[in-house]
Amino acid sequence: MTGRPSDNQHPWRRPLLTAEFTALAVLVGSMLLFSSWGSAETPIHPGWLLIPAAASLVVFLSFLGLMYLRWVAAAGPGRQTRQQWLFYLLALTLLGVWAFAIVQTWNSLPV
Repeated sequence: MTGRPSDNQHPWRRPLLTAEFTALAVLVGSMLLFSSWGSAETPIHPGWLLIPAAASLVVFLSFLGLMYLRWVAAAGPGRQTRQQWLFYLLALTLLGVWAFAIVQTWNSLPV
């Protein structure tokens, strides 16, 4: 897998891109829809927030999958172990930040 990034035709590349942009569209669409639904007098049900939470998780996971293909799968055999460790550290950090944000959002909801 050498050459330009557009030459990278791994079989998982297209499904990951499709999942990422579909989830991004769902995320943005749900945010736009929920902004017109809720008001101070009648807030939306907290269960509806699972839609953007799940969509953001799919965006993160597909982004991480594409990053894995670009960094680890395309790396040479001599550098693959180091690239894997860096990838796992970054993936763990990003997912930790995502989980922290979801927990903080959920805890800030009125009961």
